[in-house]
Amino acid sequence: MPTWKKSSDKPLRVGVVLFDGFSNHCVANAIEPLRAANMLGHKRHYEWQYLTMNGDIAESSSGLKIVPHGRLEDAKGDLLMITPSYGYQDFGGPGVQRGLRAAARRFSDLAGLDTGSWLMAKAGLLAGRRATIHWEVLTAFSEAFPDVNVVRERFVVDGNRITCSGAMAAFDLILHLIAQDHGKALALDVEQLFMAREPQTQHLTGAARGRLAKGAVTHMQAHLEKPLTVGQIAMRCGCSQKKLEQVMQRDLGASPQQVYLRLRLNLVRRLAEETNLQLSEVALRAGYRNPSAMTRAFKAEFGVTPSNARHRAT
Repeated sequence: MPTWKKSSDKPLRVGVVLFDGFSNHCVANAIEPLRAANMLGHKRHYEWQYLTMNGDIAESSSGLKIVPHGRLEDAKGDLLMITPSYGYQDFGGPGVQRGLRAAARRFSDLAGLDTGSWLMAKAGLLAGRRATIHWEVLTAFSEAFPDVNVVRERFVVDGNRITCSGAMAAFDLILHLIAQDHGKALALDVEQLFMAREPQTQHLTGAARGRLAKGAVTHMQAHLEKPLTVGQIAMRCGCSQKKLEQVMQRDLGASPQQVYLRLRLNLVRRLAEETNLQLSEVALRAGYRNPSAMTRAFKAEFGVTPSNARHRAT
């Protein structure tokens, strides 16, 4: 589990160390979910800054240039993401090693994304830890660093050391961290926003794919305007209502009723903030025959009315 201390008042401070040849896909998959969590949570849960070793512009593998906020040696915070991709072995020299070891004293946790694990291991920051890396170089990584317990996983969290196998896995990792910091419901909201895939719960459970919970959420999303009963959803999933309740509580940390309500209220929020539909029409589309009932449920969940949410979004 990451070692940073969650605070309701202060955002988690994230540093992103860029190297020439970095993958914009990987960096975007790590940062965009944090931005979405701030937006959907209506609070600055996370703040981040882009860094390079010397403060110079970094150019991605596809030619995207990023002007950093500063040098790594001047930064400190809660989580440092190390993000080389192509040409990573060119960055493993003594200067980078010293810089990363020094940064490990200024940041609570270090995360190697894609091939960032290689630089962390080269600096001696993964000795005795479980770690992964992009699977194309997994064998070479294991051979080069016998003091690291190398595993073939999408991402690994071992205390204050985090490693991740690539761009798509970075998205799963960040959802996992959001769920840990601010609850599984917010992580589910972020995943829905990006339409990342058919609803799934792998990043929320930290274990095997929750097929039953996935199927249930899929049925819920398909029936927001005319909600099904939990019994009907269970029947469509081929299980008892009791079994469905047990599985969703285990995998999502919430009952089917709570998950369904959250999905419907998320629809209310999107329609209120992004359209000019009358709130009576919004209520119907989210399965409410009574706009007042929708407003009460929405305020209980988000602390504001749909009207206030619409006004705040303009």
